[in-house]
Amino acid sequence: MKQGKHPRGAIVGRTVRNYLSLAIAGALLAPAAWAQDAAPAAQAEAKTLGGLTVTARKREETLQEVPVAITAFTPEALDRLNVEDLSDLDALVPNLTVYAARGSSSTITAYIRGIGQSDPLWGVDPGVGIYMDDVYIARPQGALLDVFDVERVEVLRGPQGTLYGKNTIGGAIKYISRGLPTSLDGFASVTVGNYGQLDVKAAIGGPIGGDDALRGRISVASLNRDGFGRNVVTGQDVSDKEVLALRGSLGAYVSDDLDIQFAFDWMDDQSGVRGAKMLAPNRFAPGQAPLDDRYDVRNGMPNVNDTTIKGASATVNWRANEDWAFKYVIAKRESDTETNIDFDTLQNKIADVKAFYRDQQVSHELQANYDGGGRARGVMGIYGFDGEAGGQVLNNFFNLSFGDTQGTVYTESIAAYADWTFDLNDKLKLDVGVRYTDEDKRAKVLNRGYRDPAFTIPNGVIAANFDRKINFKNTSPKVSLDYQIAPDILLYGLATRGFKSGGYNIRAQATAVPRSAEPFDDEVVDSYEIGSKMAFFDQRLFLNLAYFHNKYKDIQLSVFTAYDSNGDGTNDAFFGDFTNAGKGTVQGFEVEYQWLPNEHWLVSGNLAWLDAKYDEFMYAGINIADEQEFTNAPDFSGAINVEYRTDLSDGSKLSARAGYSYQSDVIATTEIVRTGALPITQDGYGLVNAGVTWKSNGPWTLSLQGSNLTDKEYRTTGYSLNSALGVYTGFYGPPRQYTFSVKYDF
Repeated sequence: MKQGKHPRGAIVGRTVRNYLSLAIAGALLAPAAWAQDAAPAAQAEAKTLGGLTVTARKREETLQEVPVAITAFTPEALDRLNVEDLSDLDALVPNLTVYAARGSSSTITAYIRGIGQSDPLWGVDPGVGIYMDDVYIARPQGALLDVFDVERVEVLRGPQGTLYGKNTIGGAIKYISRGLPTSLDGFASVTVGNYGQLDVKAAIGGPIGGDDALRGRISVASLNRDGFGRNVVTGQDVSDKEVLALRGSLGAYVSDDLDIQFAFDWMDDQSGVRGAKMLAPNRFAPGQAPLDDRYDVRNGMPNVNDTTIKGASATVNWRANEDWAFKYVIAKRESDTETNIDFDTLQNKIADVKAFYRDQQVSHELQANYDGGGRARGVMGIYGFDGEAGGQVLNNFFNLSFGDTQGTVYTESIAAYADWTFDLNDKLKLDVGVRYTDEDKRAKVLNRGYRDPAFTIPNGVIAANFDRKINFKNTSPKVSLDYQIAPDILLYGLATRGFKSGGYNIRAQATAVPRSAEPFDDEVVDSYEIGSKMAFFDQRLFLNLAYFHNKYKDIQLSVFTAYDSNGDGTNDAFFGDFTNAGKGTVQGFEVEYQWLPNEHWLVSGNLAWLDAKYDEFMYAGINIADEQEFTNAPDFSGAINVEYRTDLSDGSKLSARAGYSYQSDVIATTEIVRTGALPITQDGYGLVNAGVTWKSNGPWTLSLQGSNLTDKEYRTTGYSLNSALGVYTGFYGPPRQYTFSVKYDF
């Protein structure tokens, strides 16, 4: 499930981007900030939080000196906070919303500061970029990564693009795997829990052939859980989990100045479909009331929801001299998905969809990093991406109307970027960056109708048949100033632009809705941010603040639109429309805090306020901005974690934590209210989590974890197709879960 390998050593430390990555390894919520988890010399005191010190810019710096809105998690923090996959980060990062998309268990939906993309349509770029060891993942299928053998996970808020990789408009989630050790290193763990959970994870790495010039690592995971619900007709589990994953890497350290690293990954997800609850009876199925359990279904389609992913990469790091370092990454990824989507959740054939997704991508990145030890340092790079995403969707409406949607979107993108930091004086620094992107998108689309459910007899209706190409060019600048007002207080201001290219809707129904075959425009956001990084009481309290104001233009939205499929004057079918809504203003305030009252207690968490409003939303020639709301943009959210740690007399360590997270009411889907469509909503709710961990004075660790302990029912997303198909369903977050883990490190 992951791609690439993050190089370790002096060359990495010399890059500006990885300077940030290393610095934030001791970030908020990360146990490396605990004195108990720091170097042995620091353990004697255990009186300060002590951010991790790095020398990536030929000087000692910590997280609190980095003017970036970012949160990072070390492996210990991920274990302690019971982060099993990326969706568990949702409450731990301010203004982050991330969950499994609709009927899938491994397709990701991610929003940062109100910017994202909920539709996993091929050929549409996500608003939040997912990276696996410097490799951008273009498609959301399989991108809800399970966490195992990880070195850290980072979440960057706001537009990204002047430092690395593919341009992302909302932010980035970076998954960094364990590096290649110079001595034998590894672990094995077993986790059991309710709902029949059984997870087995293991990894081993070290020198090959007794010489650390050649090193390798391999890690495996088998993740299994029974369903949260069942199909009451067939008895099969739904919302279950069945994942196998394998990762491996090999590094050749040719000299102190040159290393070459190879990596591969593979993941097979054969989990069943997710259960969706009918929120209202379907008028086309009288007498079939919603089921009591939020996960149970009566689906008439087979329980198939399979995704396979594989990838490989090669990374070359070369330090040319004391001032210059170069890095080249080439990577290839492929994925295939087959899924059945029973929109109506009934045995009735009202809206049954069988979908196939396929994707392959090749990316190249060449990066040059300069740090001469003076007042200027920076990074420059060229990034190339060549992707082919396609698939087929077979629609059966009422067992009367049969549609075949198929096509391929080809993306060719080339970009150049640079980001430089200048020390204006000992306290004031200027950072300037720019990214230029030239991107071509070509769409080959064929959408047509059939007379039979086997899709063998065409009915002569061609909804869309085109082969078109469009080009997008964008220049995105960035400028920031940061001022070290005091040794432990940093103030910064930032202005940057984010860009996401447009394209074509492969679901176009050009016959019924001619404009749907026209390209949609690229998105642009101009983001302005001010913030501070502060430490008080001899670094026993960290308090980081950020306020942002975004002007969001040509917002890309996916909206299910009803239409008349057979010419009888009745809207009896729907298609996934893709359009630009217009303009919006998104502003917000974020607080991250970490307080160490004494050597035993840690209080940490975040608070966030988000105000997202449409300034313009054109529909049928009318501005309906006042009627529409942003999706996945709660006004208020926050979390608090309280932890207690103590050393026992036998040298072992015991820790216990309790956490509470809250978010206010939210709109989970985009619907045109004027048409009578009802968006999926969720009232404000809170979740309670807790855990106890015992670590021996040796290789053993035991952990008891619980999540959603009050068994709160809360919707994450759903389908609102009531006008055409009578469908109004919701997908729910996980129920109460508890697990017990045993881990052996060596």
